[in-house]
Amino acid sequence: DRQTLVAVLQFLRRSNLRESEEILRREARLLGDDLGGAALSPASAGLLVGSGSDVDSGEALLGRGTSAAAVAIGGSVATVATSSPGVAAVAAVPPGKGEARGHCGVDASSPGRGGARVPGFRRGAGTRESVSGHVPESAVVVEDQPDVSAVLSAYNQQGDPTLYEEYYSGLKHFIECSLDCHRAELSQLFYPLFVHMYLELVYNQHESEAKSFFERFHGDQECYYQDDLRVLSSLTKKEHMKGNETMLDFRTSKFVLRISRDSYQLLKRHLQEKQNNQIWNIVQEHLYIDIFDGMPRSKQQIDAMVGSLAGEAKREANKAKVFFGLLKEPEFDVPLDDEDEEGENEEGKPKKKKPKKDNVGSKSKKQDPNAPPQNRIPLPELKDSDKLDKVMNMKEAARRVRLGPECLPSICFYTFLNAYQGLTAVDITDDSSMIVGGFADSTVRVWSVTPKKLRSVKTAADLSLIDKESDDVLERIMDEKTASELKILYGHSGPVYGTSFSPDRNYLLSCSEDGTVRLWSLQTFTCLVGYKGHNYPVWDTQFSPYGYYFVSGGHDRVARLWATDHYQPLRIFAGHLADVTCTRFHPNSNYIATGSADRTIRLWDVLNGNCVRIFTGHKGPIHSLAFSPNGRFLATGATDGRVLLWDIGHGLMVGELKGHTDTIYALRFSRDGEILASGSMDNTVRLWDAVKAFEDLETDDFTTATGHINLPENSQDLLLGTYMTKSTPVVHLHFTRRNLLLAAGAYSSQ
Repeated sequence: DRQTLVAVLQFLRRSNLRESEEILRREARLLGDDLGGAALSPASAGLLVGSGSDVDSGEALLGRGTSAAAVAIGGSVATVATSSPGVAAVAAVPPGKGEARGHCGVDASSPGRGGARVPGFRRGAGTRESVSGHVPESAVVVEDQPDVSAVLSAYNQQGDPTLYEEYYSGLKHFIECSLDCHRAELSQLFYPLFVHMYLELVYNQHESEAKSFFERFHGDQECYYQDDLRVLSSLTKKEHMKGNETMLDFRTSKFVLRISRDSYQLLKRHLQEKQNNQIWNIVQEHLYIDIFDGMPRSKQQIDAMVGSLAGEAKREANKAKVFFGLLKEPEFDVPLDDEDEEGENEEGKPKKKKPKKDNVGSKSKKQDPNAPPQNRIPLPELKDSDKLDKVMNMKEAARRVRLGPECLPSICFYTFLNAYQGLTAVDITDDSSMIVGGFADSTVRVWSVTPKKLRSVKTAADLSLIDKESDDVLERIMDEKTASELKILYGHSGPVYGTSFSPDRNYLLSCSEDGTVRLWSLQTFTCLVGYKGHNYPVWDTQFSPYGYYFVSGGHDRVARLWATDHYQPLRIFAGHLADVTCTRFHPNSNYIATGSADRTIRLWDVLNGNCVRIFTGHKGPIHSLAFSPNGRFLATGATDGRVLLWDIGHGLMVGELKGHTDTIYALRFSRDGEILASGSMDNTVRLWDAVKAFEDLETDDFTTATGHINLPENSQDLLLGTYMTKSTPVVHLHFTRRNLLLAAGAYSSQ
């Protein structure tokens, strides 16, 4: 493809895009001034110098979601497509014929949304600022936010509607007859091509052809796309497409396929020989093919990773460095009773215990090499009461039971009986003294689960009579007359979907269908603030393990980071293609994990709001997340009844736990991370051996680079126990400081 490359370089020089030219030269190792002498082959000249028909394809390119600048030079058109995160890619627009489209490669390493279509050159990070700053003034720049009609207009370039079935079945026949090693990889094309071809027919008002196309091929798609296909089958007219969000997502976000170079070459050759422009156009326009060098992946390896709304994650998406280590504990004198105990952070997630007992009272002074800098994000100062709580925590932890396959935890189940209000959320304080339930009748109910009753602070008039110097002033300010086991908090105007206690037990968060998150005082049992930022139901909220910050996620597809003393969010994490259904802070509070109905999990950096990990593999909406106490791993549960385990540092799936038969709503690691407990709508709690699941991980460079994951075949070896309830779905799990497992749910009589 040297000729093509030279043509592109000449174009860049004519347009005074010197910087881009330099970078492209470096990438292609074309040094020296050898542009002038090189003659253009007709095919590569065709890429740049064309007739008026190019203008149409240029406009079609502009109509897509990426913002693009078209520069017309004497009849030829080239576009400079800048993908949304400010990543620039240069694309030469090929003529309408399939012949020259053959020269178009698909970029193998582009981080942006629109891959660069410059043949044969791989783009590293070097081109990030190459073009975006130097678009000529005459250029037309299209808005970044995809307008509905602009997105759909990409479907204007249509082929003969009667041939669509023939095109698709031809490709299907080719893939099914290809070698086994390529067949699994190329089969990934079936679903995105099926959807795009169907929508193209509908958009161009070939309704009967669309119907027959759908009926003939929808049965061939993988079972985990059934729900999406149900939505698709209801779109039978052009008008239906305008307001359908799922459909719009499919248009604007390129469907990502990870395919080995050999399989890709095979596909490209087939489509060129067959002159199958229609399918090749869709591959070019709507798919993002992430090509890797090496062995093709097996069916099992692919099945483990696919299934999300927009295909797999690009490998680029999981390359950023993540500081997954724990922060060093503040040092203060601890009157320890017996054995050595290492510090814990505020949510009571311990660092890994080492079985050494000699240096009594001293804590680990070593900084975790993978930990973020201590001051990377501002964390609240420790108050005296927090220090006192830490001391209590350490004393409790000294009496903690060491769990393992031979020593399983006892489980104490809190069943909500007669919960006619409909239990929708549960949380338990870190010291296991209070439990809160959020209900569908918009109330929040707080119970004390110790003999100590819940009391409010006295009224202002009574407080003024108290001797503030006395030792037991904290007792005296409490009003005994208000003591009760249960407090009901009124304020929301819709079902309460998420609740979270602050680490210091002074505050409680609740989020609701009414679009607000409320902060309640546990001293006065009144609402202090209503945070309004989401316009739709808020599905989950959680306090940071250090207090002060909290996160919320909702139907508007974004998660928001808040601080208790700001009435507007500090960060907005946008990127999911469907509702954000659950949110969790990393133990070091520098990262937030979000699970979504788009069947992906994302990890966000609190410092700058960037998405640093995208995990795909679940076949249904995610409903539970749990970080391991050492911060290295993440467990996720979804409606598909599978628990998936992820290595955060390498950005890889490292395990799959099968056993549940329904949605998993609760996941929790024991205090030292030896056991993972999962609770599900199938009325069971299951315990898994986390130590065994994470040992001997194969995270070599090749696996990390290509995603050839090797999951252990039998997850039953890791299952330590299954505990049935009579008829109570499990909605929350919590390990006490001594490793007793608490579970909660509402008894359902059906």
